[in-house]
Amino acid sequence: MKYVRIYSGPMRINLSFLLVLSLFFNCVNSPKEPEPITLIPKVKSLTVNDGVYELNQNIKINSLELFDDVVSYLESYLKSSNFLVSKTTNSSDIIFKQDTSITNEEGYVLDVNQNGVIIKASTIKGAFYAVQTLRQLLPNALENGSYKAKQLALSYLHIEDAPVFSYRGMHLDVSRHMFPVAFIKKQLDAMALLKLNTFHWHLTDDQGWRIEIKKYPKLTSVGSQRKQTLVGHKRNKPEVYDGKPYGGFYTQEDIKEIVAYAEARQITIIPEIEMPGHSMAAITAYPELSCSEGPFKVREKWGVEKHIFCPTETTFKFLEDVLDEVISLFPSVYIHIGGDEAPKEEWENSVFCQALIKSKGLKDTHELQSYFISRMEAYLNSKGRQIIGWDEILEGGLASNATVMSWRGFNGAIEAAKIGNPVVVAPNQFCYLDHYQSRSASEPLAIGGFLPLKKVYMFNPIPEQLTKAQSQLIKGAQACVWTEYMPESSHVEYMVYPRLLALSEVVWFNEKDRDFKDFQSRVDSFFQRLEVMEFNHANHLYKVEGQVNFKEKMTISLNNFSDFPVHYTTDGTPPNEESKVYTKPVAVNGDMHLKAASFNASGKIKDSEYEETVTLSKAFGAKVEIAPKPNKKYKGSGYKSLVDGILGDSERFKDKQWLGFQGTDVFVDLQLNKPKELQVFKTRFNNAKGNWIYAPRSVRVEVYSADHKLLFNKSKIIQPSDERHVNFKMALNGITGQFVKVYIEGFGIMPDKKLINSQVIKGAKTWTFLDEFILE
Repeated sequence: MKYVRIYSGPMRINLSFLLVLSLFFNCVNSPKEPEPITLIPKVKSLTVNDGVYELNQNIKINSLELFDDVVSYLESYLKSSNFLVSKTTNSSDIIFKQDTSITNEEGYVLDVNQNGVIIKASTIKGAFYAVQTLRQLLPNALENGSYKAKQLALSYLHIEDAPVFSYRGMHLDVSRHMFPVAFIKKQLDAMALLKLNTFHWHLTDDQGWRIEIKKYPKLTSVGSQRKQTLVGHKRNKPEVYDGKPYGGFYTQEDIKEIVAYAEARQITIIPEIEMPGHSMAAITAYPELSCSEGPFKVREKWGVEKHIFCPTETTFKFLEDVLDEVISLFPSVYIHIGGDEAPKEEWENSVFCQALIKSKGLKDTHELQSYFISRMEAYLNSKGRQIIGWDEILEGGLASNATVMSWRGFNGAIEAAKIGNPVVVAPNQFCYLDHYQSRSASEPLAIGGFLPLKKVYMFNPIPEQLTKAQSQLIKGAQACVWTEYMPESSHVEYMVYPRLLALSEVVWFNEKDRDFKDFQSRVDSFFQRLEVMEFNHANHLYKVEGQVNFKEKMTISLNNFSDFPVHYTTDGTPPNEESKVYTKPVAVNGDMHLKAASFNASGKIKDSEYEETVTLSKAFGAKVEIAPKPNKKYKGSGYKSLVDGILGDSERFKDKQWLGFQGTDVFVDLQLNKPKELQVFKTRFNNAKGNWIYAPRSVRVEVYSADHKLLFNKSKIIQPSDERHVNFKMALNGITGQFVKVYIEGFGIMPDKKLINSQVIKGAKTWTFLDEFILE
């Protein structure tokens, strides 16, 4: 394609006409500037050279038959913007070559030079990922067919690339909430773009069975339907339900369509059929699969269900029949069998189960679960398949060929790798995208936790405790998307993006020393592509974060991880470009309602706001001693978080204010800077019983004078409550004191059995969570 130039001659040309003509040629015929190179995931090696290769509207491709499917994919992609693709054996714009010296089957080499675009790969997988890189080098508008120009420009460059991990996954739970076929395909498109190769499809659970099994029609006619759904968080009391029936399932034709769509994008779909726990939907449909008589109903709220599959021959035959149909639909080597959160209470109380334990020479119900899993593994192995399960399948002994998916931290991964079993890591603290991604009160309801983008990006899938040989058993990692609190497709996308971008780079590139700012700038550019593809996404890239500091006085420092200026106010009014520019920590000298936001050339950046309210009491800035120390996971921003004038988050106990203690009484000693007249002591306690957090049984307050004379000593019993928080108040009657000692009697042992993971916990220790101490 040649540049079009307009020369001025002896004749006069109407200026308006010249302008229109110039715009026409600029928009339609003149070559475009290459797109900025902002690849995600980062490639192994990139060299940019001087020069530009131009593709015109008729693109010629030279390729081997081996890569025909990739060529068809690329042709379909370009066709939407009216680029015509034809195959030829002559001089071409894009050339695919097989290069068997590329040993990684997903690796590739991509060259752009004066000869065109040359893609080298040893397999179709490598060629496909080269095309995904090429896709990111091209204009965003190609994603939805809105690109109008007739040329494409690519910078001369050389890329050598290959993934670090062979398993690069995304999980989606469709049992709690189900999503349309079109939505599943849309996520597969995004996965392909990010070079993710495994879609873990969670199809069955207590709240709904979502896959058609023709031999057992009640699984969908009964098991896919629940009468209503919990509203709000599961820990809220009293429980509220929407009263609306909820249901749906994927037909086998739906599944075949989705599997084919994934295969065309080099994505393997691993189906998950939960066993022996999370099986309430199946048991409701077929009660004979249980060890008890019920009653049964498809679960309407979240959490762990005590009814699980009974290890009878009837159950095994049922599961084998189900798996036969699953195998016929999914060509994946792996079939996920769950294995997590299977309470053993029914098995412990079952005469049949206890007899089975004795006859098989098993030690207990944990070994009975291992027997259950091993039987299903043997059946799947006989069909040429392998099992993968959550790390609870380690309990009672691990099946010989099983792959472990470690979600409860890294312990399962370490244990499995040390005994020689393959591992996929998905630790909830790094990979669970159902956790909150910012501390903003405006965030949509989530299950809990806090997983910001940077934490995902800094995740290392290989535990430090493993040897080099054991590390080879870590096959990769995956993001997990549990949908209890994600009823809408747009909500799912908001929680997934951009955190999935970070995970994609972790599993493809896994750079040891990661530059978050570099990644941040690439994400900012990538957002434009996501928006053209009509993806909803969160944008906390330039979110202002605050840190409370105590030295000689209290200050709040602000950070937005960028070079954009931060403007702030201290009176609660929204900041604008005329507000103060943040240059140093903001001093707290009295009550304050701090608001801050990032600003770029276009004004305030969406979702960048930070807000903090400081209300000083007479306890502000007191010297604080606490015994015992808070749990290291729940230490707030230090002891001073009890007296900094800032209340803890009302929904999340994992913020920078709450202090958490497990199974102990707590003693807090406040030393005021001088004697003060004290009318009342106030605080509040978290009472999230679903998380084992209980308000204390009692509180005793003592007040001492400057010379340590006891002035006040009173205890108060705290009445049991189902409220989310329990407020505490003690009248101090206007005494003048300098030392306040608070003795908190923890709740102690859980009052009832508590189901967690795969165990029935007896005698579990409760947590006590403390908020701001207020003296008036």
